[in-house]
Amino acid sequence: MVYVSITGLQLKKGIGNTVRFWWHAIRSMRQAQAAPGNLSAQARAINGIHHTLSVWTDEAAMRAYLVSGPHLKALRNFHAIATGKTVGYLADAPPPWSDVHGIWEERGKIVAEHAPRGPSKA
Repeated sequence: MVYVSITGLQLKKGIGNTVRFWWHAIRSMRQAQAAPGNLSAQARAINGIHHTLSVWTDEAAMRAYLVSGPHLKALRNFHAIATGKTVGYLADAPPPWSDVHGIWEERGKIVAEHAPRGPSKA
């Protein structure tokens, strides 16, 4: 079994949000790909939604990544840049990209309002 995480974000309008999104997205993807317990991390835009599909050895590894480094900084800026949903679950194998958007639409939960906001206190 692996832990699958699917995220889908829709950027808020404005060139500044696009620049900020890519600034955080590139760094967060590099962090994910090098994170302990990460088996795979990929991104694609589908129907105007910026999706990530990451596969982890377990949920704890994904959560450790989620609240550290560049990803934590991205979370602190999320509500100003985008709206979105996430879904995470145990599976025998990751889904094919052709299924990712449908899984996200059907099972995704809105990114929590309790996500950290504001500058990092690092």
